[in-house]
Amino acid sequence: MALALGCSLAVAVPGAYVLSRLRRRAIALHVGALVGVAVAAVAVGIVGAALAMFISTHDLTVLLVVVATSGLVSVGVALWLGRRFAADAMWAAEAESTRRELVAWVSHDLRTPLAGLRAMAEALEDGVVDDPETVAEYHSRIRVETDRMTGLVDDLFELSRINAGALRLTLASVALGDVVSDALAGAAPIAGARHVRLVATDGDWPAVLGSEPELSRVVGNLLVNAIRHTPADGSVTVTGGRDAEGAWLAVTDCCGGIPVDDLPRVFDVAFRGEPARTPAAAGPGLGSSAGLGLAIVRGLVEAQHGRVEVENVSGGCRFEVRLAAS
Repeated sequence: MALALGCSLAVAVPGAYVLSRLRRRAIALHVGALVGVAVAAVAVGIVGAALAMFISTHDLTVLLVVVATSGLVSVGVALWLGRRFAADAMWAAEAESTRRELVAWVSHDLRTPLAGLRAMAEALEDGVVDDPETVAEYHSRIRVETDRMTGLVDDLFELSRINAGALRLTLASVALGDVVSDALAGAAPIAGARHVRLVATDGDWPAVLGSEPELSRVVGNLLVNAIRHTPADGSVTVTGGRDAEGAWLAVTDCCGGIPVDDLPRVFDVAFRGEPARTPAAAGPGLGSSAGLGLAIVRGLVEAQHGRVEVENVSGGCRFEVRLAAS
């Protein structure tokens, strides 16, 4: 026993020093080294004690093979688990960073309209503003800002349902053409106020397997996003059809394109892109610009077993939704 303990300590003490030097290294390497030191200390202790025992050469060989095999398997499993743990830790760090960014954006988007609402309410309450035209304007602006905050709260609620996995949809056959027609009718006043043309193809729209309320929100969010980033006198085009992969819907705008490095992040929560694509004000009917609309689109599309992608095209970008045809 003393011999086994001494052999184990001979490995464990230097191993502890090595581990202390690896403290700030990669998690997978640290876990692998930790298990390696533990396995090596036990193995050396067992081998040292076995060599001092009067056992046959055959038994000693078997013991050495078993110890070596167990040690290699243990270290291999430790490295695999270490990589998994490192990936989970990285995902958790990214999720926490996204959460902090989202809180910062939402706090800003709430603070700005609340400050304006407070100022206008105080002006009306103190009688600073009394002519009917200005009072009516203040009332209109209060309603607009209230609608913006309501939309932001609705987006946060929808996003929380998606991220929590609480979104349970009943899928059925939905006429995609009807959904697009309703969404265009709802977005027409917004586009008109910003002098943006809405164009839709007159083709044979397919039926898809999905949920009509969520599909309406997907198309509505894509249209609002396209209108927000399209300059005056520009156009937003909606197309759709069916191919070998299933049904598809595309919304193309005239935003001028998205930087290639930003394309993979377009559907991330709270991502707004470069300043040129971030409006100073949302504008009438456009709701908040907290970077939640496209994240909600991706969540709702994936909940209907589809996918959404974005690519740059001449003069703008194209968002394409893929769904199962019905």
